[in-house]
Amino acid sequence: MPLTQDIVQSWRHPRAVVRRLTDRAPSEPFAFSLLTTFLLLALVAATPNLAREAYLHPETTLVQRLYAAGLGLLVTIPIWYLLAALGHLAARALGGKGSYYGGRIALFWAMVTIAPGMLLHGLVQGFLGLTSLSTGLGVLVAIGFLALWLGMLQEVER
Repeated sequence: MPLTQDIVQSWRHPRAVVRRLTDRAPSEPFAFSLLTTFLLLALVAATPNLAREAYLHPETTLVQRLYAAGLGLLVTIPIWYLLAALGHLAARALGGKGSYYGGRIALFWAMVTIAPGMLLHGLVQGFLGLTSLSTGLGVLVAIGFLALWLGMLQEVER
């Protein structure tokens, strides 16, 4: 299925989509492509707020802010792999029978699935700044991510 259809279906049936993704032959480039897709979408989601900040504080240009944000996101790559490993180890301690690869797919796919919420949050924050609405939306996105990740992790650890 195309990526966008898988994202929409993941909101209705996250376990079925992650099962389909893990039923493929294990491919580390595929897992890494999911992570880089998320990181790219996270940068796009941050752009409206970065543009707002560049307009309000012109001493630092938008290009400089985008460059710094992009480098900052690249630095997080090992952290995401560590988080996936810790999630797998926690699931294994609770009786999970999956693999590290399945744990990576569950985390990275949950991150890609939550990207539309992140894009909306970034847009709201770009227009309104840091308000209670943008904070509340950010909390909802975080809760949605945790729910998706834990459900997908549970599925791949069966």
